[in-house]
Amino acid sequence: MIQRLFIFNMAPLGSLLKGRWLRYLILSALGNTLIWGSSLQYLKVTKPTYTSEWALILSSGSLGVSVNLPGIGQASSSSGSALGSSTYDPRENLEYIFTSEPVLKDAAAIAKIPPDKFNKPRIKLLNNTTIMQFEITGKSPQEAQHKSLALYQAIVRKVNVLRATEISQRGKPSQEILLSAQHKLEQAQKRLSDYKMRSGLNFPDQVGNLSTNIEQLRRLRAETKAQEQLNNKRIQQLSQDLGLSPAEAATAFLLHVDQIFQQNLKDFSEATTSLEVLMTKFGVNHPQVVKENKRQEASWNALLERSQYLSGKPMTATTLNRLALAVSGSGRDTLFQSLVSSQSDYQGLKAQVKALDVAIAQLEKRLDNLSQKQSILENLKRDQQIAEATFASTLTKLDLGQGDVFSTYPLIQMAMEPSLPKEATTPKKNFIFAGAAAGSIFSTLGLSLLWIRKPWIKKLSKFIS
Repeated sequence: MIQRLFIFNMAPLGSLLKGRWLRYLILSALGNTLIWGSSLQYLKVTKPTYTSEWALILSSGSLGVSVNLPGIGQASSSSGSALGSSTYDPRENLEYIFTSEPVLKDAAAIAKIPPDKFNKPRIKLLNNTTIMQFEITGKSPQEAQHKSLALYQAIVRKVNVLRATEISQRGKPSQEILLSAQHKLEQAQKRLSDYKMRSGLNFPDQVGNLSTNIEQLRRLRAETKAQEQLNNKRIQQLSQDLGLSPAEAATAFLLHVDQIFQQNLKDFSEATTSLEVLMTKFGVNHPQVVKENKRQEASWNALLERSQYLSGKPMTATTLNRLALAVSGSGRDTLFQSLVSSQSDYQGLKAQVKALDVAIAQLEKRLDNLSQKQSILENLKRDQQIAEATFASTLTKLDLGQGDVFSTYPLIQMAMEPSLPKEATTPKKNFIFAGAAAGSIFSTLGLSLLWIRKPWIKKLSKFIS
């Protein structure tokens, strides 16, 4: 009974399943036709695009220069790298500049294509490097490569313009600073030169040489004073040995060498000797005694007159006898000469000491005056040196700063030449075919699931069970 009922019900069920299967098969065919047709039409209509890849490397070296200026000072200049910031990546600034409208217009002009046809490049910043990777598309491999080269030229031109503008803007205040430093230097030099002319300080070691001369004169005075004291002691000893003062010794020696005085002394001695002999024979009134007496008196008066003339002062009989007889005797001539010579040297040394005292006093007074002027001169020299150091360091820094033209905008070098693509970037046939196949599979699978999940399937399964 049950078997008959199942056979009876299976007949309309088979026809029903056969009709729905046909409809789903038609839907699946239409879906796959649409998917594959649109894919093939896209491949047929879409024009291929080619991508040229190239890369720029940015110089990250920093300039550090130190210049030593002998006698003036030291100047140093250092500039950090334009890529050395730790808070941001400066390449992002460059990326903004490289993709700006002026740069793209310039690149389009170089490539001789309309600006609206020159699309923005794709830029990739490689981490932990200073490399910027570019990708730019074109309708043909040659066009993509040509647009890449044009963009590179536009980038270099723009960076050079920005760099020149920066140098020009920095140069104006720098020139004002340099002119101010030069003006201060000229004023310091003029003040120093004028003061040298007024003060009489013509060469640097003038005060030092003057001080050295004073020390030499002081040493010479000490030596001369020692010789003066030595001669004074010798004079005192000779005066004690001879029993005469130096002045008396000089007078005695002068009388001894005078021929007239010695002739009168000889006459006086002969008259005195003859008179003594005659007095033993004759009386005082004897003509010969009277004659010799007059001769003795005349020679004595001549001695007094001559001694006063030679000595320049009055002479007594006692002094004349002592001076006239002082040189007589063996060995006394040498002592007299030593005493007179020592006295002469003593007077000369004494005069020399006085002259040295006067010279030292004058030089010390001049040294005090020059020392005060030297102090002012040193201040002026120091001002000039400071002005020279400021001017030289400013000039050096400006020169070195102008030499570092890559401090803000780094040196751009092409690390990889624009490539000539061999295959089109878009459309990619493999991806499209794979997508169409995946679409076919998913659409077919979806329809199959819809067909299987109908409610009557559930009822049928219940009825069969």
